[in-house]
Amino acid sequence: MGMKQGVRALATLATVGILAAACSSTPAASGGGASASTGTSAAASGGTSAAPSSGTSAAASGGTSAAPSGSQAGLIKLRFQSQWVVQAQFGGYYAALDQGYFKDEGLDVQILPGGPDINNLQVVASGGAEIGTSWVPKTLASREGGTDLVTISQILQRSGTRMVSFKNSNITTPTQFAGKKIGSWFGGNEPELFAAMTKAGLDPKKEDVIKQDFNMVAFTSADLDVAQAMIYNEYAQVLETKNPATGQLYKPEDLNVIDFNDPSIGTAMLQDAVIARDSWLKQPGNEDVAVKFLKASYRGWMYCRDNPDKCADILTKAGSTLGKSHQLWMMNEINGLIWPSPNGIGQFDQAAWDQTVNIATTYGILKAKPTEGAFRTDLAQKALQGLTGDTKGTGFTKTTVQLTEGGS
Repeated sequence: MGMKQGVRALATLATVGILAAACSSTPAASGGGASASTGTSAAASGGTSAAPSSGTSAAASGGTSAAPSGSQAGLIKLRFQSQWVVQAQFGGYYAALDQGYFKDEGLDVQILPGGPDINNLQVVASGGAEIGTSWVPKTLASREGGTDLVTISQILQRSGTRMVSFKNSNITTPTQFAGKKIGSWFGGNEPELFAAMTKAGLDPKKEDVIKQDFNMVAFTSADLDVAQAMIYNEYAQVLETKNPATGQLYKPEDLNVIDFNDPSIGTAMLQDAVIARDSWLKQPGNEDVAVKFLKASYRGWMYCRDNPDKCADILTKAGSTLGKSHQLWMMNEINGLIWPSPNGIGQFDQAAWDQTVNIATTYGILKAKPTEGAFRTDLAQKALQGLTGDTKGTGFTKTTVQLTEGGS
């Protein structure tokens, strides 16, 4: 399958903007091979439809930009660089655009979709967009490499990365990865896995870690014993695939799932966060612009929590090619990674930040702890203060999503 590229070196994060492959790989994009399953997953409720603001996708580098310029309508133009293609992982931003929340704040936001050829961190770092989103370890690595990127809001409160194996493999802990064919996307998506292996006494440099494609074909074809899967995407791809032994879709009970959030594993790291350049934030008026962007985005995420079906429709209208059941699964699981937000939507959990930094430094993802100013909480706090409604989602529970073959 061209996938068995054994890796013998502990990969560290690239200096500037590594592709957010795992954090948002799309099932259909690479032909997926995934059929769909009647797996259960949960989601809240949805939003309306919306297309991205006149957005072409960002160039990988983009020129430098000063303060956002006002549009003819008197709105402030702002470019937001997503870390992957249009899908429910970014539903809150598309909902904010569709529902007019950005416009309510005086902003004319253009969402720039990401993809395999878009280096989302580099786009923001070089001025191709004023604000973007990325996984925290990747942003920290880019700072260590010389960028001035700052994390200004933390959207996902929990990690969505899992390791999946079939039940008959009897792989239930990282210790049992020894001697197995282990799939990973690399490109900045491996830190939780490598940290868990190292913690379990294994050396990732010596184990058979194989570069995994952005689908689960190698796993369902038994070319991998255990594979990386986002709970909102690749895990569903397996459940959308027919089990050749039964002719029915795979079920959750056919699988073993290792969750890095599990305290017994303890290597979960912070993922989707909002970032901006420190130099941009320091320009007059831009802190206020960032607060307005965050406030509208938080409203968008609250909308997607309360209206998941409508939010899925928004994403389809915005250009997502994912099937309806897969999109609903993704929206449901993304909501489960955001809600509840004990400190309020978009706010920081110091313990989770510290764990991310400790793992990154302990296992060689970073050479040293981040310099002062790697994150700031004041903008997210100001944005939260201006919101009404349920900003914590304390009572949120996921719903059941019925997957279909191929996620259609």
